[in-house]
Amino acid sequence: MKTMAEQHTSSADDAQQDGATDDKFTRKRPGKKPLIILAVVVIIMLVVALWYWISTRNLETTDDAFTEGNAATIAPQTSGYVTQLLIRDNQRVKKGDLLLVIDPRDAQASVAQAKAQLSLATSQLHQAEAQLALSKVQYPAQRDQALAQQAQAQANLSNAEADYRRQRGVDPRATSQRTIDAANAQLRSARAALQSASAQVEVASQIPLQIRLQETNVEARRSQLAQARAQLQVAELNLSWTEVRAPYDGFITKRNVDQGSLVQAGSALFSLVSPHVWVTANFKETQLARMNPGDKVSISVDAFPDRKLEGHVDSIQMGTGSRFSAFPAENATGNFVKIVQRVPVKIVIDRGLDANHPLPLGLSVEPTVTVE
Repeated sequence: MKTMAEQHTSSADDAQQDGATDDKFTRKRPGKKPLIILAVVVIIMLVVALWYWISTRNLETTDDAFTEGNAATIAPQTSGYVTQLLIRDNQRVKKGDLLLVIDPRDAQASVAQAKAQLSLATSQLHQAEAQLALSKVQYPAQRDQALAQQAQAQANLSNAEADYRRQRGVDPRATSQRTIDAANAQLRSARAALQSASAQVEVASQIPLQIRLQETNVEARRSQLAQARAQLQVAELNLSWTEVRAPYDGFITKRNVDQGSLVQAGSALFSLVSPHVWVTANFKETQLARMNPGDKVSISVDAFPDRKLEGHVDSIQMGTGSRFSAFPAENATGNFVKIVQRVPVKIVIDRGLDANHPLPLGLSVEPTVTVE
């Protein structure tokens, strides 16, 4: 039999083991703290998602966007050899700057010839005008002279008739046949002279027609003068075409001409790119519901990540890009598969451009439009 001390010690050991077992079970029981943390995380995620939705629901963006600008192809209007080349690749030029010169000698000769023709036409016009002024005095004087000659012829005819009558009225023994024949011949000559003088009077009396003839000559000379002036203008224009100048400020690109090259009229020599650029963004048709001209746009440029541009929507093209392609889709034939179309949107850049470092054309950009 155990003694009382041993029983007491055994009971204490059993109690200690039971306490240790209870503490172990108590530590393994889950608490409320992990649930609270999980709930906080879920709430934060919901708040972030709600904030992201609120902050982006009025934004429309696309990566199908590029810089655009005016790029004119420069071509000569006359043919010849390039005698002066004053540009280099990617050079910046100002409006009116001389870019190259085509051999001008033929055009200069044409200008000299046209000036000579103009001088000749001017002198001929002055001569015709002087003749017109003279005719206004000369033709009335010629008419008066013709009238005087007609009066003289009439007097000679009267005198010849009187002599003829006297010769025919006298006694044949007091005259001779020769004298009678001479009087008769003188009478016929006086009648012919009167007829001639009358005809001269009739011609000389057409003063308005004669003056009109001189006026017509003046008009013809004036037309010739105008034609000579036009020919001179054409020659000077052809001479001016031998100098190719910049139509606006820009940069020389795609130069394919050198000094001494033989160029033909209308052949492309190089392109002139304007420094004023805009953005053409191809938005999906589902993004245009609330987009309107004037909406603010923020633009990021792939080539220059640190450069942030600001602009606004200028206009929306009245047609999708596929509608104006070389081979537009014909949806009325064959099987139809609906594809989301893209519509070009012109975006004008308001701020952020660097005048010293303009944006090249065709750079990829990402515009973000704030719609209402």
